[in-house]
Amino acid sequence: MSTEVESGGESIKGPEDDIKSLENDFIRLKDEAQRLLSERVHLENDLANLKKKTSSLETEVRILTNPPLIIGHLQDVLDDERAIVRSSNGTVFQVSINQRLDPDILKPGTRVALNQESLSIIEVLHDAWDPMVSGAEMIERPDINYDSVGGLDEQIEQVREAIELPLEKPQLFRAVGIEPPKGILLVGPPGCGKTMLAKAVASQTKATFIRMVGSELAQKYIGEGGRMVRELFSLAKDKAPTIIFLDEIDAIGAKRLDSATSGDREVQRTLMQLLAELDGFDALEDVKIIAATNRPDILDDALLRPGRFDRVIEIPLPNDKGRKSILSIHLSRMTTSRVNIAKATDATEGFSGAELKAACVESGMIAIRDGRSKVTQTDVLDAIDVVKKKRETNGNSSSPEELYG
Repeated sequence: MSTEVESGGESIKGPEDDIKSLENDFIRLKDEAQRLLSERVHLENDLANLKKKTSSLETEVRILTNPPLIIGHLQDVLDDERAIVRSSNGTVFQVSINQRLDPDILKPGTRVALNQESLSIIEVLHDAWDPMVSGAEMIERPDINYDSVGGLDEQIEQVREAIELPLEKPQLFRAVGIEPPKGILLVGPPGCGKTMLAKAVASQTKATFIRMVGSELAQKYIGEGGRMVRELFSLAKDKAPTIIFLDEIDAIGAKRLDSATSGDREVQRTLMQLLAELDGFDALEDVKIIAATNRPDILDDALLRPGRFDRVIEIPLPNDKGRKSILSIHLSRMTTSRVNIAKATDATEGFSGAELKAACVESGMIAIRDGRSKVTQTDVLDAIDVVKKKRETNGNSSSPEELYG
């Protein structure tokens, strides 16, 4: 039934059309309200996130603007509320203790943080080591095993007996009633595998491995070298079982002389601290020492006596069997064509392990220079001649007996 009425050419809408229009307006307003409500929820969430971020930034700003704390050392604990501390400038104070701190961890010698104004103990700090000492810990194990060390089967066995066995099976030594060796000294000509053998030990054992060069312990200022030695052994004991490798130990272990400069006397102080750590009142327990040197003849007698380095292991120039083993290891990693290792072994009489490796690398360079991907027998022999010429140029013609007794 139509609700429109014609009147003078105009259409007049009835009540039903008004209701329909109102319904459309209601739906539109309802959708608009829903949209505004959704936007409000999003804005409230954004506001909450911004408040959290503001609070976090205010906390960070408050921390950054706080006055710094003074580092000191606890000298003595008088009671539950008072203690004696030594500040960073050396002055001694009686201060109050933060009651939130556990009294069991407050011991003489502990590093503590002090309030800048009242010098009261705020928190207990962990012991810190010299960055050079803490950075000497080997985190990534070298990719070298005992099979990669050729011609040193006897020396490897001696190292494993003195270093690995006491750490892995200490009960064997207790059953026999003897103390295991504290350390070993590797001696021999340069390039014969002393450092490589130490790398193999680091790779094969599960103990913490710390390596340092003797020259790093020779410091400029008085007392610094001895302090580093103390921190080195303190770090080793804290991370036990530990193996310490001291390369080129002759830098601080040379014989002590009466007529010495101030620099020599400081090196001697470092040596005396090392001697005390090796065989002093404090037991090393699960800490083993491996040292290496090319000059055993200049080492101090106190360093070589039993109880410090119980085993002196000579790493000589490789013999025929050793050279063949070393060449086989290096050539097996290369692309070769009919290389006679026996002939190469005969041609390398008197070569060190490093020189044998240099000859193998040089043979590969010769092949690359000629545009080939395989190393031939001629390349190996030519490379050996190149290394021999370098030895003659460097004046390395003395026999190991002449150099090392």
